[in-house]
Amino acid sequence: MKNILEVHNLHKQYPGIQAVDGINFTVSEGICFGLLGPNGAGKTTTIEMMEGLIKPNKGKIFYKGNQLGKQFHHEAGVQFQATALQDFLSVRENIRLFQSFYKINMPFEELVAMCALEPFLDQDASKLSGGQRQRLLLAIALVNDPNIVFLDEPTTGLDPQARLNFWDLVNTIKARNKTVLLTTHYMEEAYHLCDQIIIMDHGKIIAQGSPDALLEQQFTDTMIELPRQALENVLADFPYKLFAKDNGNVEIPTQDVNGVLAYLLEKKVDLVKLRVRPRTLEDLFLELTGKELRS
Repeated sequence: MKNILEVHNLHKQYPGIQAVDGINFTVSEGICFGLLGPNGAGKTTTIEMMEGLIKPNKGKIFYKGNQLGKQFHHEAGVQFQATALQDFLSVRENIRLFQSFYKINMPFEELVAMCALEPFLDQDASKLSGGQRQRLLLAIALVNDPNIVFLDEPTTGLDPQARLNFWDLVNTIKARNKTVLLTTHYMEEAYHLCDQIIIMDHGKIIAQGSPDALLEQQFTDTMIELPRQALENVLADFPYKLFAKDNGNVEIPTQDVNGVLAYLLEKKVDLVKLRVRPRTLEDLFLELTGKELRS
């Protein structure tokens, strides 16, 4: 696959802060590419430089082999974390307004169908639910039929059903061979949508690859989860490593699931609420970036 974006030795410094510190990566055409990282990692600054909103102190960004310019701005779509819509306009009127800003448009009916806007086309945009508003903002990002679409934490604050519906929309966009750049704090979202990811911390890339490949590189174990209360009688001499969770459960990382289960059965531990799961992107994220709260 051809590279649609290339980032070379990118730096961005603010007074007293090295926000982005010499990162390099490429984005292939037609994939969903995820930028992940804790607060302050530099991912927002990186995406804003890639969108052409701020200039790097050093380094270059290429779109289809050329530095960012008119072609990029005509062929890119952006859904920001927050977008102000014109007051007292319907969904239909908002789309028509943004279409008027571009010479090339995706056909209105196609845009409405893709983003499932038909049921509330004539509704005041200020009266939309969270999920409906995000679908409208996605439609606005697609009005110019872009080749590359930036989605900046698009499902923050949505309920689980609205989030799943939005994932379907992203997959629809990918099916049209468009490239999607996604930032998200939801690791499950990144795993299901992204073909490639980078994880940033302190302005640097600390991991890069497909989600499955990164998990395979980092982990060889499986997690067994059960309530801490179930282990009360064996904790004093428990032979396995334990990790406490906020929900009152504990997790046991192991490469020998059968051995751990045999031990628990021998000790007559209540296994009714036991759960066995593979490692996830959230495990990887915490392993690489730490578990402390970032302000």
